[in-house]
Amino acid sequence: MNILITGHPGVGKTTLIKKVFKDIDTKSGFFTGEMREKGRRVGFAIETVDGIKGVLAHVDSQGKYRVSKYKVNISDIETICVPSLNTKSDLIVIDEIGKMELFSDKFRECVLRALDTGKVVATIMEQSHPFADAVKNRDDVELVTVTEETRDELVSILREKVKRNLV
Repeated sequence: MNILITGHPGVGKTTLIKKVFKDIDTKSGFFTGEMREKGRRVGFAIETVDGIKGVLAHVDSQGKYRVSKYKVNISDIETICVPSLNTKSDLIVIDEIGKMELFSDKFRECVLRALDTGKVVATIMEQSHPFADAVKNRDDVELVTVTEETRDELVSILREKVKRNLV
Protein backbone atom coordinates (compact mmCIF):
# COMPACT_ATOMS: atom_id res chain seq x y z
CA MET A 1 0.00 0.00 0.00
CA ASN A 2 1.33 3.43 -0.98
CA ILE A 3 1.13 6.25 1.58
CA LEU A 4 0.67 9.81 0.35
CA ILE A 5 1.08 12.70 2.76
CA THR A 6 -0.67 15.96 1.99
CA GLY A 7 -1.35 19.23 3.75
CA HIS A 8 -0.99 22.98 3.47
CA PRO A 9 2.36 24.37 2.29
CA GLY A 10 4.72 24.85 5.23
CA VAL A 11 2.84 22.47 7.57
CA GLY A 12 5.83 20.13 7.86
CA LYS A 13 5.31 17.39 5.27
CA THR A 14 9.00 17.14 4.36
CA THR A 15 10.09 17.23 8.01
CA LEU A 16 7.56 14.48 8.79
CA ILE A 17 8.69 12.22 5.96
CA LYS A 18 12.37 12.69 6.90
CA LYS A 19 11.60 11.69 10.50
CA VAL A 20 9.68 8.61 9.33
CA PHE A 21 12.65 7.42 7.26
CA LYS A 22 15.41 8.46 9.64
CA ASP A 23 16.39 4.92 10.70
CA ILE A 24 15.44 3.05 7.52
CA ASP A 25 18.35 2.32 5.18
CA THR A 26 16.65 0.24 2.49
CA LYS A 27 15.14 3.06 0.49
CA SER A 28 15.51 5.02 -2.71
CA GLY A 29 14.16 8.38 -3.77
CA PHE A 30 14.65 12.03 -2.96
CA PHE A 31 13.82 14.89 -0.61
CA THR A 32 13.36 18.58 -1.37
CA GLY A 33 14.24 21.63 0.66
CA GLU A 34 14.52 25.38 0.53
CA MET A 35 17.56 27.20 -0.81
CA ARG A 36 18.28 30.44 1.05
CA GLU A 37 20.67 33.31 0.48
CA LYS A 38 20.99 36.10 3.06
CA GLY A 39 17.84 34.84 4.81
CA ARG A 40 15.75 34.98 1.63
CA ARG A 41 14.33 31.91 -0.13
CA VAL A 42 15.76 31.81 -3.65
CA GLY A 43 14.80 28.31 -4.71
CA PHE A 44 14.33 24.66 -3.92
CA ALA A 45 16.96 21.93 -3.76
CA ILE A 46 16.79 18.21 -4.48
CA GLU A 47 18.80 15.59 -2.61
CA THR A 48 18.56 11.88 -3.20
CA VAL A 49 18.80 9.41 -0.33
CA ASP A 50 22.26 8.59 -1.77
CA GLY A 51 23.38 12.21 -1.38
CA ILE A 52 23.19 13.40 -5.00
CA LYS A 53 22.19 17.07 -5.03
CA GLY A 54 20.54 19.31 -7.57
CA VAL A 55 18.25 22.28 -8.05
CA LEU A 56 14.50 21.82 -8.41
CA ALA A 57 13.76 25.49 -9.07
CA HIS A 58 15.51 28.81 -8.58
CA VAL A 59 14.84 32.50 -9.14
CA ASP A 60 17.88 32.67 -11.43
CA SER A 61 17.24 29.47 -13.42
CA GLN A 62 16.66 29.68 -17.14
CA GLY A 63 13.81 27.19 -17.14
CA LYS A 64 10.82 27.28 -19.47
CA TYR A 65 8.33 26.63 -16.65
CA ARG A 66 7.64 28.92 -13.73
CA VAL A 67 5.89 28.52 -10.39
CA SER A 68 5.58 31.88 -8.69
CA LYS A 69 9.00 33.56 -9.06
CA TYR A 70 10.86 30.24 -9.38
CA LYS A 71 11.85 28.76 -12.73
CA VAL A 72 11.73 24.96 -12.73
CA ASN A 73 14.88 22.96 -13.57
CA ILE A 74 13.49 20.09 -15.66
CA SER A 75 17.01 18.80 -16.33
CA ASP A 76 17.74 18.06 -12.65
CA ILE A 77 14.27 16.56 -12.16
CA GLU A 78 14.95 14.14 -15.00
CA THR A 79 18.62 13.40 -14.27
CA ILE A 80 18.46 13.29 -10.45
CA CYS A 81 14.89 12.67 -9.24
CA VAL A 82 13.79 10.18 -11.90
CA PRO A 83 16.80 7.81 -11.58
CA SER A 84 16.55 7.96 -7.78
CA LEU A 85 13.14 6.24 -7.83
CA ASN A 86 14.47 2.68 -7.93
CA THR A 87 11.51 0.29 -8.12
CA LYS A 88 13.71 -2.58 -6.90
CA SER A 89 14.33 -0.97 -3.49
CA ASP A 90 12.23 -1.91 -0.45
CA LEU A 91 10.77 1.60 -0.11
CA ILE A 92 10.56 4.57 -2.45
CA VAL A 93 10.52 8.09 -1.01
CA ILE A 94 9.13 10.89 -3.18
CA ASP A 95 9.23 14.41 -1.74
CA GLU A 96 7.23 15.64 -3.54
CA ILE A 97 4.63 15.02 -6.20
CA GLY A 98 4.07 18.72 -6.73
CA LYS A 99 3.46 21.38 -9.32
CA MET A 100 7.15 21.89 -10.14
CA GLU A 101 7.99 18.20 -10.54
CA LEU A 102 4.86 17.53 -12.60
CA PHE A 103 6.09 19.68 -15.49
CA SER A 104 8.27 16.66 -16.38
CA ASP A 105 6.53 13.88 -18.33
CA LYS A 106 9.39 11.53 -17.40
CA PHE A 107 8.81 12.26 -13.71
CA ARG A 108 5.09 11.51 -14.02
CA GLU A 109 5.78 8.22 -15.81
CA CYS A 110 8.32 7.24 -13.15
CA VAL A 111 5.89 8.10 -10.32
CA LEU A 112 3.26 5.81 -11.83
CA ARG A 113 5.78 2.95 -12.17
CA ALA A 114 6.86 3.47 -8.56
CA LEU A 115 3.25 3.50 -7.32
CA ASP A 116 2.59 0.23 -9.15
CA THR A 117 5.10 -1.42 -6.77
CA GLY A 118 3.01 -0.48 -3.71
CA LYS A 119 6.19 0.63 -1.91
CA VAL A 120 5.89 4.45 -2.10
CA VAL A 121 5.73 6.95 0.72
CA ALA A 122 5.41 10.41 -0.77
CA THR A 123 4.34 13.95 -0.12
CA ILE A 124 1.81 15.27 -2.60
CA MET A 125 0.39 18.68 -3.29
CA GLU A 126 -2.89 19.46 -1.56
CA GLN A 127 -4.17 21.69 -4.36
CA SER A 128 -6.15 20.20 -7.20
CA HIS A 129 -4.12 19.11 -10.24
CA PRO A 130 -5.30 16.49 -12.78
CA PHE A 131 -2.30 14.17 -12.31
CA ALA A 132 -2.08 14.60 -8.53
CA ASP A 133 -5.84 14.10 -8.14
CA ALA A 134 -5.69 10.86 -10.15
CA VAL A 135 -2.80 9.63 -7.98
CA LYS A 136 -4.65 10.51 -4.75
CA ASN A 137 -7.70 8.56 -5.95
CA ARG A 138 -5.88 5.32 -6.73
CA ASP A 139 -7.15 2.21 -4.95
CA ASP A 140 -3.63 1.35 -3.73
CA VAL A 141 -3.13 4.69 -1.94
CA GLU A 142 -3.73 5.76 1.63
CA LEU A 143 -3.97 9.55 1.81
CA VAL A 144 -2.85 11.12 5.09
CA THR A 145 -3.48 14.82 5.75
CA VAL A 146 -0.96 16.56 8.01
CA THR A 147 -1.88 19.51 10.20
CA GLU A 148 0.15 21.38 12.79
CA GLU A 149 -1.84 19.50 15.44
CA THR A 150 -1.21 16.01 13.99
CA ARG A 151 2.28 16.20 12.50
CA ASP A 152 4.15 15.06 15.64
CA GLU A 153 1.89 12.09 16.40
CA LEU A 154 1.95 11.01 12.75
CA VAL A 155 5.70 10.26 12.93
CA SER A 156 5.25 7.09 15.01
CA ILE A 157 2.03 6.07 13.23
CA LEU A 158 3.63 6.32 9.80
CA ARG A 159 6.90 4.75 10.96
CA GLU A 160 4.92 1.68 12.09
CA LYS A 161 3.09 1.45 8.76
CA VAL A 162 6.36 1.74 6.85
CA LYS A 163 8.04 -0.95 8.98
CA ARG A 164 5.06 -3.27 8.42
CA ASN A 165 5.50 -2.79 4.65
CA LEU A 166 9.15 -3.88 4.98
CA VAL A 167 8.22 -7.27 6.42
